[in-house]
Amino acid sequence: MKINLNADLGESFGAWTMGEDEALLQVVGAANIACGFHAGDPLVMRKTVRTALAAGVGLGAHPAYPDLQGFGRRPMKMAPAELEAAVIYQVGALAGIAAAEGGKLVHVKPHGALNNQACEDAAMADTIARAVRAIDRELILMAPALSELFAAGERAGLQVAAEIFADRAYTDAGTLVPRSETGAVLHDDAEVVAHVQRMLDAGGIVAKSGKLLPTPMHSICVHGDTPGAVGNARRLRSQLEAAGWQFVGLREVIGS
Repeated sequence: MKINLNADLGESFGAWTMGEDEALLQVVGAANIACGFHAGDPLVMRKTVRTALAAGVGLGAHPAYPDLQGFGRRPMKMAPAELEAAVIYQVGALAGIAAAEGGKLVHVKPHGALNNQACEDAAMADTIARAVRAIDRELILMAPALSELFAAGERAGLQVAAEIFADRAYTDAGTLVPRSETGAVLHDDAEVVAHVQRMLDAGGIVAKSGKLLPTPMHSICVHGDTPGAVGNARRLRSQLEAAGWQFVGLREVIGS
């Protein structure tokens, strides 16, 4: 019973601060670090990498659409070659900072609208997987369970980690309920824990309707920008450990 816990971090920008990164890095095992396109900047990236390494947390790149004002949550249309280059650019930047701090990237997890669209668009998913593979074939692609992005990673010959979301509700198709809908984001820590425990016990995604979609699950995401994220993460980890789950790094949980 091994599982990984991840969070989206490094999303501050200049004088503007978002999230409680240092506290979350004491709880999670994988950090998805913004690469400057939807959030983050070189100083924030370097500080987050340094803090994550000191906490023994695995480093991941969190590439996005070039959309600072919309926090990367607005869908865009990019030609495959442009998108591939944008992903390589962002992951490469974080890889360079990681190397400067004596670390190495473990995984890549797309952010926001880019991730959501790639979950349903096989061609876009293949473009992202191709970009990751071009950088380093040893990188793990973290992708939502049951998504086209997960399938694209496997087609590309990458190691793929199936992700579930602790604080988001699911549709019957296994996709995330849009944030515009009531109940899409779970804020209460007891509700978050119950949601995750239900999925782990059932062996798959449990939709808002109660429908079960069986799937492997390797990592649980707690969004760093969600109010109460630190409390949610701490309680989730504590209660799952009490239930017999062991929290480990991504490579250990996927068996590589």
